[in-house]
Amino acid sequence: MKISFVVAVYQNAGAISATYDKLTALFRGELSAYTYEIVFVNDGSTDGSWEEILSKRATDEGVVAVNFTRNFGQMAAMLAGFKTATGDAIINISADIQDPIDLIPKMVEKWRQGSETVICYRTDRADAFSAKLFSKVAYGLIRMSLPQIPAGGFDFVLMDRRVMDLFNSIDVRHRFFQGDLLWAGFNTTFIPYARMKRTIGRSQYNFSKKLKNFLDAILDASYLPIRFISLIGFITAMLGLLWAISIAISWAMGYTPFTGWAPIMMVILLLGGLNMIMLGLVGEYVWRINEEVRKRPNFVIREIV
Repeated sequence: MKISFVVAVYQNAGAISATYDKLTALFRGELSAYTYEIVFVNDGSTDGSWEEILSKRATDEGVVAVNFTRNFGQMAAMLAGFKTATGDAIINISADIQDPIDLIPKMVEKWRQGSETVICYRTDRADAFSAKLFSKVAYGLIRMSLPQIPAGGFDFVLMDRRVMDLFNSIDVRHRFFQGDLLWAGFNTTFIPYARMKRTIGRSQYNFSKKLKNFLDAILDASYLPIRFISLIGFITAMLGLLWAISIAISWAMGYTPFTGWAPIMMVILLLGGLNMIMLGLVGEYVWRINEEVRKRPNFVIREIV
């Protein structure tokens, strides 16, 4: 049986060889009964990553090299790898050697025991405090509508071919990998691990990319934003009604409360700000609908070797 690995690559020169060495070593040991395929997807890297991938392909036919025309993002690279992989099981793994490769034999064992999806989820990470804080807040909000997602999130996953085929059949933009995978409802095993510190290169997963992934999760896989603005609208309307009643009672008692323009300006600014936030959120949904209607591909491949 064949096990495919999908490795999204962006500015990972130096780490590719180390990832390749660690993965192939497994098939000379615990996984010697299996064959392997390693699909490296170059997501528009400019640091020599593509040349390093080609050097591995030149000496190993088990390596598949996919090259994008430009940088399309990690999710696009993962999707391209998933559609290229031909294995009986497909494992998504990062190219920065922060995922514990020594867990792979255990993942394969769980798969052979009947699990259709094996998810390794993060219980801790050797990252900066700001990254840990953002992750905790983001997943805390996501779990309000998708409680089945582990608190630390995941992307180190083994998927059976049946799961992979279903995942690939979902044809939408702005995919939320974790939500789509758990939505399918296949038999799943969870394995906890602590994400290791990056030892080669520098992370390219900056705040804007984290925010984009968070918005994809909240807007595409959750009803929470719509319910939230509905709740805010209801609460604001009730507060306005109470304010009006209090003014009417005060007038009936012979005095006028809240004299001057300051209270009026406060109310105008508050309601105006809420309206702008709500319009912005609705605009996000409209823009995503427009993206779906245009049906542009998630990525463009220059070549596959």
